[in-house]
Amino acid sequence: MAITATLPVARILIADDEENQRTGLAAMIRGWGFAADTACDGQEALDKLLAEPAAVLLTDLKMPRMDGFELLRRLPVEGIQTPAIVLTAFGNIETALATMHDLGAFWFLEKPIQPSVLRVLLDRAVAHGRLTEETYRLQRQLSSHGTLGDMTGQSPAMRRIFSLIEQVAPSKAAVLITGESGTGKELVARSMHSLSPRAGGPFVALNCAAMPETLIESELFGHEKGAFTGAIERRAGCFELAQNGTLLLDEIGDMPLSTQAKLLRVLEDSRVRRLGGRNELLVDVRVVASTNKVLPDAIRRNEFREDLYYRLNVFEITLPPLRERLDDIPLLAQALLLDLNRKHRTQVPEISSEAMDLLCAHRWPGNVRELRNAIERAVILAGDMPILPQHLPTTLYPRVPIPPSQASSQIVIPLGSSLAEAEREILIQTLHFTKGNKSRTAEILGVSFKTIFSRLKELPPMDYNPKPGT
Repeated sequence: MAITATLPVARILIADDEENQRTGLAAMIRGWGFAADTACDGQEALDKLLAEPAAVLLTDLKMPRMDGFELLRRLPVEGIQTPAIVLTAFGNIETALATMHDLGAFWFLEKPIQPSVLRVLLDRAVAHGRLTEETYRLQRQLSSHGTLGDMTGQSPAMRRIFSLIEQVAPSKAAVLITGESGTGKELVARSMHSLSPRAGGPFVALNCAAMPETLIESELFGHEKGAFTGAIERRAGCFELAQNGTLLLDEIGDMPLSTQAKLLRVLEDSRVRRLGGRNELLVDVRVVASTNKVLPDAIRRNEFREDLYYRLNVFEITLPPLRERLDDIPLLAQALLLDLNRKHRTQVPEISSEAMDLLCAHRWPGNVRELRNAIERAVILAGDMPILPQHLPTTLYPRVPIPPSQASSQIVIPLGSSLAEAEREILIQTLHFTKGNKSRTAEILGVSFKTIFSRLKELPPMDYNPKPGT
């Protein structure tokens, strides 16, 4: 016999000093299948909430002993997350709106209450409360299992990374973090900083690849007023800004050779001289570098200094690409969903099993950054619904196989055709093959429907009857 799980009956607490009002509401709410309890004022309501949580609080504002305003103020102080619906008399709409904004009420209702409106609000408030509860449950789970700072993972590879971070964080050693783009190298650096004795100091990150060669030395070492055209005032560099903290030199492999020599001297002497300055400043900074390049290869090409490499590579941490730790994707996806719900103020409750299967099957050439982008897109599209496969980018969909009966279909591109002509011919022939079905054409070609639509704007209207031999 199949066993089905059912949610417990939602308990609604009604706080109102008018006995007829609260008892009448309780009877109506029970008739809708909820459990209902009542309180004659805010103090009794608070006592009952502390004794037994409720799914929704339905409260009047004007009550003896403790009014609705004070009750709502006390809820977060007591750690009570129950969503509250405020009952307000006609003409007090501005007060109710201010209460929602300042005290975090879920919604408000004018008296006399319309049953149909109350029923809809109760359903929404109960769903909101359950989502909040699930969010906190997942946050507790993530904080105690498979995480280090903002990093998430349960795979053996990530557990080794966590262990390395915990071992090297307390030391003063320079650390080189390597790995493909999007694997989370900055998160490693931030985790090391937060676990180190320098956690109370600043964390400064400089992207060496994003800085022009003419400005990177000024960003690193600072400059004096008049040191060069445009230097209208003295400016501290990253080493000074990171004093007693950590400096991350991101994408160190893209730093110009001339700057590498000056950086090496600072690392050896712990002294910085601003551009145009005469005096040297003593700095106490823990330097962490990261790169997606293979620095030994760059050394052989004379693109990176070997002495700087050994100075930075006292301790190396190599992050695995996401395709080598696909077991981490469910936990990563849940952590990203929580973060993106907060960012976009959405209430996406979960990722469906079908969507999760697509996430786990993808190779993720863009690593965790690509995964985050995919889930962020899905969160925006899903709104307050679970994430479904159609919310994910089409690049995650498996290629649609051609039926065996049609496997002999071929597209012939004349020799000498340009790339644009070849793409246009492939699109036209595939559209003929699918008899104008743009969705299936997009699936076969592995592109989005939007791409097909935009390409068609460049073509004349076509008859999609199959061509002979296709």
